[in-house]
Amino acid sequence: MKLRTSVLLLVTLLIGATMCFAADPNLGTWKLNEGKSKIAAGLPKNTTVTYDAAGDGIKATVEGVDGQGKPTHNEWTGKYDGKDYPVTGDSSSDTRSLKKINDRTLELTAKKDGKVTITGRIVVAADGKSRTLTANWTDAMGKKAKSVAVYDKQ
Repeated sequence: MKLRTSVLLLVTLLIGATMCFAADPNLGTWKLNEGKSKIAAGLPKNTTVTYDAAGDGIKATVEGVDGQGKPTHNEWTGKYDGKDYPVTGDSSSDTRSLKKINDRTLELTAKKDGKVTITGRIVVAADGKSRTLTANWTDAMGKKAKSVAVYDKQ
């Protein structure tokens, strides 16, 4: 009887844990698929983006290269509530916000000194195997740019 109860409890916990992680399709590690992306030469690229659960929020860790090909790293911890949370390591922004539009879509806003520098939309494919970030930004010189970055789930 104890064995049966223990097995039932274990199965229930595993199903619960799976459902928690399945509930947020953004969680996990995403690698840039340069062949499917449209990023102009000389623009920065986020090559690997990792979203982890962090308490009742999320932590994003981003590895990439700047416009000259030098490595970059930034981190952000926040919630999908559209509020600004601090970013560390990003020269183009000091706060970032993500707002959940639906189960597979997030709206992104990044700011530097209170001024919006990047807006975008992140959409996870229905099969959960890829995500697309369409971003628009204005650089320090006032030049506008747009990119479409496609990421594959690892």
